Order: sequence, then structure tokens, then C-alpha cells
Amino acid sequence: MDRLRAVARTFWVGGIWMVGLMVAPVLFASLNKVTAGLIAGKLFANLAWIGLVCGVFLLADYIWRVGARGVKEGTFWLIAGMLLCTVVNHFAVTPIIAELKLSMNQAAEGLFGGGFATWHAISSLIYLVQSLLALVYVMRRDS
Repeated sequence: MDRLRAVARTFWVGGIWMVGLMVAPVLFASLNKVTAGLIAGKLFANLAWIGLVCGVFLLADYIWRVGARGVKEGTFWLIAGMLLCTVVNHFAVTPIIAELKLSMNQAAEGLFGGGFATWHAISSLIYLVQSLLALVYVMRRDS
């Protein structure tokens, strides 16, 4: 079980950092914004499902190992926070962004200030929080 936990933690946290800090910036630096956005969107969506599976497993495993008192521990709340970030971004913010993309054109964005940019910034902020929670989670000895 220790090895499965290590794989889940590595796959999820490594994916968060790799896609967010390396792959997406390279895509946007190398491709046009539309193509880069489509590819990045698919990567973030796949990563969200990985996060859901790994997060639920890690949370259940933690409670299984330490018992009900685990909900009072920092590790529990780090995993829960990361999982919450995944859920909010994937099921709440991303659909709003997708809808705005469908209805948006450059003229409308210029006239109305572009809700897309606002929601993209919110999504990026949530991702940053998740990345920082992941850093603290990885650094803990009891994870």
C-alpha cells in the first residue's frame, strides 16, 4: 500500500507541477493561442480526472491509516484542499470558461472587458493554491 500511495502522490502532484509549470507555458510560447489553449485544456481536464482518482484514494488511505482523528490532521486538510481545488476548477470554473469561449469574439471581448480573462485568472489562482498545497503536502513527513 505504501508504494501505491507513493505512486498516486507522485502522479497527481507531479502532474500538477509538470502541466502547470512546464507544459502549458511551452505550449503558449510555441503555438498560436487557440491551438495551445485547446491542448492545454485537454491536459488540464485529464489531470483533473487523475486528481479526482488519486485524491480520493489518498484521502481514504489516510483515514484508513490514522482513523477518524485524521480529519484533525494537517495532511488530511492538504489533500482535501487539493481535491477541492480540482473539483471547483474542473466542474465549476472550466465549464464557465468553455461557455465564454463559445460565445466570445474579439470585438465583444474588447467592448465588454472579457469575462474570459477574469475566469481564466480565477482558474489560474485556484491552480496556484493547489500547487502550493501540493508543495506543503509533499514536504510533510506524515503524508
